Amino acid sequence: MKIGYARVSTSSQDTQLQMDALENAGCEVIYEEKVSGARKDRSELEQCIKSLRKDDVLLVWKLDRLGRSLQHLLEIVNGLEDKGVGFVSLTESIDTTTSTGKLIFHIFGSLAEFERSLIRDRVKAGLEVARKKGRIGGRPTALDEKQKQIAIAMFNGGALKSDIAKHFKVSRQTVYTVLKGIEKHNQ
Repeated sequence: MKIGYARVSTSSQDTQLQMDALENAGCEVIYEEKVSGARKDRSELEQCIKSLRKDDVLLVWKLDRLGRSLQHLLEIVNGLEDKGVGFVSLTESIDTTTSTGKLIFHIFGSLAEFERSLIRDRVKAGLEVARKKGRIGGRPTALDEKQKQIAIAMFNGGALKSDIAKHFKVSRQTVYTVLKGIEKHNQ
């Protein structure tokens, strides 16, 4: 059975073009949704995927109507493949029920994996360069070393942690973290 999925991002947009194309392609059932593709919770898409059975084919007008990203699209189509369900994108002429369509889709998957690997490598290289320049990254510390020593002295002098936090205008958790550091150091 051919099942269609049509989506537009806002309620002011119209799915009619997609609906017509899916009907002309022979879809017996079409799930229609008016929600941003960036959202994870797309109830009609979830219902559509749940309704698919072995040997069914899911049709979309265009690839970007189905997945939030290439990675998400690959996850969905691989999940369909695991269920024995085919996938067709009308605009891009991708049909995973054919060997050529499967090849094209797997090439997309390989390119996406390659891109993620390149991004990971660039991030690692950038962090390494930053470390060599003395930058650690992450959130800046709330108290510098001198302030930490003063906070420790205040605590050792009997000040409450909450009073120390108010004095430095930081959270109590910051003070706990500083004092925890000296407790470990003293052990």
